[in-house]
Amino acid sequence: MKNKPIRVIRLILLALFLIAITEVAYLHQTGKGGIPSIHALCPFGGLESLYMFFTTGSFISKILTGTMVLFFVTLLLAILFRRSFCGLICPFGAMQEFFGMLGRKLMRKQIKMPAIIDRPLRWLKYIVLAVTAIFAFVTAGLWMSSYDPWAAYTHLSTGLSNVWGMFPLGLILLIVTIIGSIVYDRFLCKYLCPMGAFYAIVGKISPHKVARDADSCTNCGICSKKCPMNIDVATKMTVTSAECIGCQKCVTNCPSKGALSLKTAKHTVKPAVTIILVLALFFAPLFISQSVGAFAGGGGGMRMEEGQGGGMNMENGQQAEGTDQQTGGLDFSGIMGRNTIQDAANIWGIDIKEVYQKLGIPETVPADTMMKDIKNYVPTFDFEKLKGH
Repeated sequence: MKNKPIRVIRLILLALFLIAITEVAYLHQTGKGGIPSIHALCPFGGLESLYMFFTTGSFISKILTGTMVLFFVTLLLAILFRRSFCGLICPFGAMQEFFGMLGRKLMRKQIKMPAIIDRPLRWLKYIVLAVTAIFAFVTAGLWMSSYDPWAAYTHLSTGLSNVWGMFPLGLILLIVTIIGSIVYDRFLCKYLCPMGAFYAIVGKISPHKVARDADSCTNCGICSKKCPMNIDVATKMTVTSAECIGCQKCVTNCPSKGALSLKTAKHTVKPAVTIILVLALFFAPLFISQSVGAFAGGGGGMRMEEGQGGGMNMENGQQAEGTDQQTGGLDFSGIMGRNTIQDAANIWGIDIKEVYQKLGIPETVPADTMMKDIKNYVPTFDFEKLKGH
């Protein structure tokens, strides 16, 4: 089929996005290159910080200026191209798709969820969206982090025992997502992803859709079989379902010329052009943001200072007032939550007693305590806030 190159290109792009974000996560965990937290590179972090951003002009911990840019860029994509971020860019969606491909190789045929179970479960992601957004607004923090399978995945380089300690439910959900995708394509996208639910809601106003020409259609049903979201494309004149992730698999696998097409309003847009437009709209603002330091979490560029509600206000190139006093003049950019007090002393190249003194914590706290766990001994110690500085 002449559309096969488009399908191959899409898979290559998804693989590249997954590899790239996996490398970024690894570099962050190893403290190399001043890479920000993976939460800062996920658009859901922007949604979680939205209430604080509009009410106080500040961000919750780990969220940067670039995170908000990322969120608004994907919001624009949802308005113009529905859930195309999910089908063409999202690394976690890519992972599910590749495990789905593995499942089809192993089992030849994937499980088809009965409608009586499938339909109610599709509403779960909207409940997850509402709960996580509300708690993020109330707690002014990344409330979902310990439950997040993506956070668990991006910390795998630290070891399974460490991931289990930090993200026990997230690790369980990651395993469920992988197994679910092997036996039933795009498991998380269908049932649990809060960002997918958000894009689904916004995408309802989008003029972009899949259109079917009944005169050209041979009713072969291939489009419905290829849809990873199990939309019955073959029975619809236009696909405007909130479940459509814009992967284009129905269009690019259709054997009948002109039977299926992508339309924006009344204009037909070729699959390749759609991919180019989505990528351009996504990456152009991000490259600009990166060039002005909007994703800088430690070194130069956009810094953060403590603002109202415990968030972080943007300040360009200047250290936040009171930072030296609160952190003892120590640089936290290379310190991870999993690093122990002794690790931190070695990284900073100072005596461990000096670390206790500068951090204002008693020496009764064991030296093998991870930085993120010091709060268990000293409730006022907030590693994430210090890391944010």
